[in-house]
Amino acid sequence: MTEPPLEVETVLVPVDGSDESVEAVEYAVAVAEQYEASVHAMYVLGEELVRGIESGAVAKEDVLSDTETFMDTVRDLADEYGVTVSTSNAFGFSTTRKTQHPGSAVLDTAEDIDADFIVIPREPLTGEPGEVLEKAAEYVLLYASQPVLSV
Repeated sequence: MTEPPLEVETVLVPVDGSDESVEAVEYAVAVAEQYEASVHAMYVLGEELVRGIESGAVAKEDVLSDTETFMDTVRDLADEYGVTVSTSNAFGFSTTRKTQHPGSAVLDTAEDIDADFIVIPREPLTGEPGEVLEKAAEYVLLYASQPVLSV
């Protein structure tokens, strides 16, 4: 018996503003174009930023402005291929919930938006404060119920 072809309506791509995130968006857009699907780009905020926002040391408006600037890049890439894109932001860390981390945030969003496919950057461990997805890729690969492309 042959497997039915993969049906993809929504491709989730978690991003963190890194160069690796841009590459992941390029892959997500290519997959979406192939399957006539849409892309949902989810900006994941890391521990340092979340703590800064919660303590008041970092202005939430500044963070939102930075994430929106990155999402403009995402929209431009999607527009080049005629792919519809939606966006969201998520805290990849919580000072009150131990179970909140980038990997769980990605899988929760995948569930919430009914994603059929996930493209996640697998980044080098550089320690840059904004780059939060390197550990999430492994978690998502282990626990996602959707097909995952790690780039």
